[in-house]
Amino acid sequence: MLTVDCQLLPDTVLVERIRSGEVGLFELLMRRYNQRLFRVIRSVNTDDSEAEDVLQDAWVHAFEHLGQFEGRSSFATWVTKIALHGALRREQQRKRLVALEDVNGEITAEAEQVSSTTDNPEQQAFQGEMRQVLRSAVDRLPSAYRAVFMLRKVEQMSTAETAECLNLSEEAVKTRLHRSRSLLQQDLENQFGPATAESYSFMGHRCDRTVAAVMQRLGNGSTTVSL
Repeated sequence: MLTVDCQLLPDTVLVERIRSGEVGLFELLMRRYNQRLFRVIRSVNTDDSEAEDVLQDAWVHAFEHLGQFEGRSSFATWVTKIALHGALRREQQRKRLVALEDVNGEITAEAEQVSSTTDNPEQQAFQGEMRQVLRSAVDRLPSAYRAVFMLRKVEQMSTAETAECLNLSEEAVKTRLHRSRSLLQQDLENQFGPATAESYSFMGHRCDRTVAAVMQRLGNGSTTVSL
């Protein structure tokens, strides 16, 4: 059983103890960052079920490569990059990537088409709810802008952290955030901004399901932590 004292341990201590064989403590790291990673993945893979699959794979990958965590950045940043890269790989496999900017940094016609695509009647029926309106608007952003918006505005990560996770310059992060806000429209952001985090909640049974699935995968002997 995970004690209250264990729950208060910093990430670096948990990592060291997991490396030493206390695999059960990995659950604490998952519960700390499940919601953040789901939101990051969801900014790339907009299907909830697919995003959960990518999330599980990201945690297994992180466990298997704990030995590569050197503490040069926070564990949160390190595992966020793993999740993001996994989401991008999945999206590439689905061949959905769209060119976002031309050589002058302007939004391409293809990206404009992605951002302006209208929902089908069934989706429109749900858009009477405030959360669904905001979520739909965010989902329609081009994926690179959506990732920046999710990290900066939803997860409240700093510009520097976001730049490190996305392998961008800080100036590029600022530019993409500005463009994402323009696409969402300022009045929509002002009206529904406080509800953004709640719209992408990943708590309760969804978090429990992911933790249980990953711990089962780690316990079947098919994965080992690298030292």
